[in-house]
Amino acid sequence: MKNTFKLLFTAILISGLWSCEDEQELIFSNPPASFEIVTPLDGSVFLEPDRAGDIALTVTWNDADFGDAIIANYDVEISLPNAEFASPIVAGNTTNNFVTWTVEELNGAATLAGVEPFTDTPQDISIRVKAYLGTNQSEIVYSNVITVGVTTYTTETPLLYVVGNFLAAGGYGNDWTPSSAVPLASSGFGETDFEGYVFFNAASFEYKFLPTNVSFDGDYGDDGNFSGTLVQEGEVNCTGTGAGYYRVQADTDLLTYLITPTAWGIVGAATPGGWDNSTALTYNSTSKKWEGTVVMTAGGYKFRANNAWTVNLGGSTDSLTYNGPDLILDASGTYLVKLDLSNPRAYSYELIAQ
Repeated sequence: MKNTFKLLFTAILISGLWSCEDEQELIFSNPPASFEIVTPLDGSVFLEPDRAGDIALTVTWNDADFGDAIIANYDVEISLPNAEFASPIVAGNTTNNFVTWTVEELNGAATLAGVEPFTDTPQDISIRVKAYLGTNQSEIVYSNVITVGVTTYTTETPLLYVVGNFLAAGGYGNDWTPSSAVPLASSGFGETDFEGYVFFNAASFEYKFLPTNVSFDGDYGDDGNFSGTLVQEGEVNCTGTGAGYYRVQADTDLLTYLITPTAWGIVGAATPGGWDNSTALTYNSTSKKWEGTVVMTAGGYKFRANNAWTVNLGGSTDSLTYNGPDLILDASGTYLVKLDLSNPRAYSYELIAQ
C-alpha cells in the first residue's frame, strides 16, 4: 500500500511540474483592433483570355498584430458590392501580408462572385482580408474594404436560348419552359452572333430569346414591327408560321434576328444527283438528325439546304463549316447518311456502310 501511494504521489508531482512548464511556454494573443489594406486603394483591371498567365493584381496589407511571435492566417475575400460579403469568395489564403493573382485566377474568382463576362466597362468587386488564428479560425478580425473594377471573360462559347410554344416530338423544344430551351451558339468568346437550328413543330408558333436557360430575366422579343428587330425585356413575342426545321440567327448587340426554313440534302459527284440536284434527307425528330439511305460513288460531296447553295456545309466529319471544302468518299457503296445539326456551331455527320 505504501509503495502504491508513493507511485501515485510521484505521478501527480511529475504531472504538476509538466503543467507548470507548459504554462510558462504559453503565448497569449492580443487581437488587433483593426488592420488596413495598403494597396491598391482603387483602380480597374482588364482581364483578357490571351494573357491568362500574366500578373493581374497584387493586394497588400499591414500585419494583423496578435502579439509577439504569433503568426496570423489571412483569407482574401471577394464579393459584389451589393452582396456585402454575405457569401464571399475566398480568393487567396496565406500567412504573408500580400496575395498576387494571375489574370486567370482573378477572372475565376470574380466570375464566381457574380461578375458578368465581356462587359464594355469594368464592374466593381469588393475586396477585404480576414485575419484569424489557427485552423479553428479564432480571434477573427477584418480589414477595411476596397473596391476594384474588373472586366471578366469566359472560355466557354456564349449561348443564347430559344423558348416558346413549339412543342416538338422527341422532347426537343418546350412550352415556354426555360430549362428545356433550345441553345444557339455564338461564333466565339465575347461574340454576339448566335445561331443554331430549331424544330418548330407547330403551324404557327411564338418564341423569345433568353440569355440563360434558367429564367426569363433579360429576355429578347420582337419590337412590335415583326421585321427582324429585337428589344430586350419587351412585351411582344417573336412569331412564325409553318412547321419545320429552321436555321435561327440572332445578334444581341445589333438587336436583329432571322429564321430560315431548311430542308437538307446531300449533293456532289458522289451522289445520285451530282452537283446540280440534292438527294433529299428526312428529318428524324427522335434522333434530331437528317437521315437517308443513299447509293454513292467515290468522289466529292457536301450538304446543302433547300436544294440551293445559299446555305451549305463542308469540311470534315466532326467539323462541318459553312462553305467549307468538299468532303471526299473513298469507297463506293450504299450508305446510311446522318447529318446532325442539333449542336449549335458543332455540326457533324456520319456515313454508315450498309
